Amino acid sequence: MAVALSILDLAHIGSGETAADSFAASVDLAKHAEEWGYQRIWYAEHHNMPTIASSATSVLIGHVAAHTRSIRLGAGGVMLPNHAPLTIAEQFGTLETLYPGRIDLGLGRAPGSDQKTMRALRRDPTSADAFPQDVLELQGYLSGETRIAGVNATPGEGTNVPLYILGSSMFGAKLAALLGLPYAFASHFAPDALEAATALYRREFQPSAQLAEPYVIAGVNVIAADTAQYAEEQFEAAKRYRVTRMLGQGREFTREEADAILASPAGQQVLQMTRYTAVGTPAEVDDYLDRFAKQAQADELIVVSAATDRAAWLRSLELLAEVRGLKTA
Repeated sequence: MAVALSILDLAHIGSGETAADSFAASVDLAKHAEEWGYQRIWYAEHHNMPTIASSATSVLIGHVAAHTRSIRLGAGGVMLPNHAPLTIAEQFGTLETLYPGRIDLGLGRAPGSDQKTMRALRRDPTSADAFPQDVLELQGYLSGETRIAGVNATPGEGTNVPLYILGSSMFGAKLAALLGLPYAFASHFAPDALEAATALYRREFQPSAQLAEPYVIAGVNVIAADTAQYAEEQFEAAKRYRVTRMLGQGREFTREEADAILASPAGQQVLQMTRYTAVGTPAEVDDYLDRFAKQAQADELIVVSAATDRAAWLRSLELLAEVRGLKTA
């Protein structure tokens, strides 16, 4: 039986685009994904990144929800130490009230930014230490069983927005298992601990009111195209884009410069982040995802279309939906 398939939309702002262009593309993708049969779309909280427009994650979710009918939408994730749990409960309680049965809340403990931006967010560097307690406080607000007497989330109380723990290490796996929550592993950019973390999560999982059995979501990059050659061309462009974004310090590398850096030790470290990437024709990508899902012990795959070209980005996800039979699932 094929695993469920979802999308992580990075709300990319392409070359020559504005944030408004990115939002329009996200709405367009969501409308198509709904027709194609994808399970959900998630958006991630990032700050001070000129190429990513999903910093106000809950606002973007609400905007996309208003332009779609049924597809689940959520955060993948909200970086909880950046916020008071009550605030997030109110935001996602509002979303769930407006769009009942369609909202997810994935939670991470990273800053989603650099050190300077972390300070601008008024975040204490030690705030990540309280992540487990913050998750429980948030869960209490959403379930209607507040952990702070006399303080309730309105909206939010009793909405029971489903929580997911995001991670790329053993910490997140252990916490998700202890709390009996679904676990989403960020293997699309942090692949190293995938197998060890998902195995630990399944081994130590304790059932909860939200979840009776362990549930693993694994991230994977995808570039599907009508020809293998075009898919490879898009993958090469994606790698050049990634190394420019991560090592360019605001400067655009030429194609030759990017290729030279990719061949260097620093470039190889960047390429390690793309270890789990399905590239090729729909059949080739389909085969890769079957093998990856078994390796990750995944119940669901959340895919990132790595293509930098907008048309190729959308086409990749359409071809994937067709080859996986989502429309008829």
